[in-house]
Amino acid sequence: MNRPIIDRAAIAPDLRRIERRLMLKHALSLGGLAMLSGCVLDDNAGIERALATALRFTDRMQALLFSRTRLARTFPHSALTTPFPFNAYYGIDAVRTVDAGQWRLELSGLIADRRPWSLPQFRALPQESQITRHICVEGWSAIGAWSGVPLATFLQRVGADLRAKYVMFRCFDDYSTSIDMATALHPQTIMALDYDGGSLPPAYGAPMKIRIPTKLGYKNPKYVAALEVTNKFPGGYWEDQGYDWFGGS
Repeated sequence: MNRPIIDRAAIAPDLRRIERRLMLKHALSLGGLAMLSGCVLDDNAGIERALATALRFTDRMQALLFSRTRLARTFPHSALTTPFPFNAYYGIDAVRTVDAGQWRLELSGLIADRRPWSLPQFRALPQESQITRHICVEGWSAIGAWSGVPLATFLQRVGADLRAKYVMFRCFDDYSTSIDMATALHPQTIMALDYDGGSLPPAYGAPMKIRIPTKLGYKNPKYVAALEVTNKFPGGYWEDQGYDWFGGS
């Protein structure tokens, strides 16, 4: 797939935040991993356990640094990346679509009202717009214009337990990811229904994408089909394969 040209100067602050997180991982030698985890690193299993411990440590440090009042940078409309690139674990020819009129967001877990929600119901809620930068873990970035319902507004409306630890998203393209509740309640975390003044196109995740500008791209799920509020660690598609779980600033 085509990638936009990387403007390293423009994304330098975001890259520095990412590099600080990566440094926590890579600065740990095998000896440091052994001290941190208490594992004996004489086989692959010991190394995997040590790396898992280091990832959990990194996640805890990122969570401590996260602020619900610190906003991701926003941009003028003239800064949009055109076209905004398609990105997924499969090619654009494999994009799956659903009938927006039949689509319902399924709810489960620690939510008082777990009735499914339709697209017209979401459009009846207050909407927020943002022009923010999407940063991919692969090293490229793009600026997009998103509009939708603040996730915090929706969670409050359905009576979600805001003291719970996690919000999990499952998607109809078999993708999944999860975020901490503090990120879910961040004012820039939205349930995006529109892109640049029009309905969200299939390539960008129609009918709903979760836009989280404080997170790396893989934490921004598209084609959302279900939402769960839980205290049980839920993991995710890439996270279960060793990606950083917190994945953000």
